[in-house]
Amino acid sequence: MSRIGKQPVKVPSDVKVAINNKAIEIKGPKGTLNLNVHLSIDVEYALGSQQIIVKRSSDEKRFKALHGLTRALLANMMIGIVRGFSKDIEIVGLGYNAKIQGNALILSLGFSHPVHMEIPKDIKVEVKNPTNPAKLTVSGTDKQLVGQFSAMIKAKKPSEPYKGMGVKYAGEVIRRKAGKAMSSGG
Repeated sequence: MSRIGKQPVKVPSDVKVAINNKAIEIKGPKGTLNLNVHLSIDVEYALGSQQIIVKRSSDEKRFKALHGLTRALLANMMIGIVRGFSKDIEIVGLGYNAKIQGNALILSLGFSHPVHMEIPKDIKVEVKNPTNPAKLTVSGTDKQLVGQFSAMIKAKKPSEPYKGMGVKYAGEVIRRKAGKAMSSGG
């Protein structure tokens, strides 16, 4: 069996799990998440033991991979429903800033126009410091959605290695390069 896939997923007492055919719905204090499971994967929920057990139909390599993937997705759903996920983002640069207007994140990143980004309904964006260095927190229950939206923000202006200006994750180290050196005449 898969080393990750064979481990049961613990279900907290305040979380409700509903399995209907190959669709799993998990409700908790922070919201509801859904997952459609592959046809070759079986998911069992034992109400008395408060555990979800994932099983596969075959020992082929692709089914082993799906086995571990399904178990990891279910574990992430449990964490998201109970605690949630968040990513901290820093925007470094002179004149760079961030603000929220309605349901849109507006970034000034040194372009001739501000960058408008629609915030997905399941994501919450909080601006902790609007100016240099601007600090944002992207949070939500779905790990994939939080990571995807954070990556979309970062892709608008990735940090460059010469002055370190741009968008980066908090704690991310940008390898710096030396600028042009003066050449000796000759």
